[in-house]
Amino acid sequence: MTYAVKEMFLTLQGEGVNAGSRAVFVRFSGCNLWSGRERDRATAVCRFCDTDFVGVDGVGGGRFASADMLAAAVEGYWGDGRDGRFVVLTGGEPMLQIDDAVVDALHAADFRIAVESNGTLPTHPRIDWVCISPKAGSHVVQRRGDELKLVWPQAGIDPAALEPWDFTHRLVQPLDDADAAANRTAAVALVMDRPRWRLSLQTHKLLGMR
Repeated sequence: MTYAVKEMFLTLQGEGVNAGSRAVFVRFSGCNLWSGRERDRATAVCRFCDTDFVGVDGVGGGRFASADMLAAAVEGYWGDGRDGRFVVLTGGEPMLQIDDAVVDALHAADFRIAVESNGTLPTHPRIDWVCISPKAGSHVVQRRGDELKLVWPQAGIDPAALEPWDFTHRLVQPLDDADAAANRTAAVALVMDRPRWRLSLQTHKLLGMR
């Protein structure tokens, strides 16, 4: 199988429970909730995505002919030393491409694997950290994992309906758009009203990092 990657880079995880952790980000191309093209945004299931996941022309991106080649590229970004190796597989929707071979190759290179998914496809059972970010209007099948990340506000999602899902952590992240200030206020209000949730901020944006 050939793997299409928009970009790959070394950074700090900017949001969620693992915020502040050194990580290699692998952004896979493609998504099943939006084409990634502006002309299709108005009719997409997910309309607020702020990420470019179209094509393979980003820094570190490309088409990798094998999982071993992909894992070798991830190792190259991490550099020397095998302690604390951590890779975040994201997108787009990474579960369109993640398979046994990718998971095995990254584990063989001593990477702890995290995935950030919209939950409409089952995650691989051997991924070490599962973060699901549900989108209004989609059917979420992956209702268990480590981290449930709700971008807020979202019309059509009731946080109370998500609370029975089997996640260790429940996070509310303010939607970053033209109404960002109001969205932060709404996210804080949700957490104050429903203490099973915690606030998550996009610290990489505050730091000016990718």
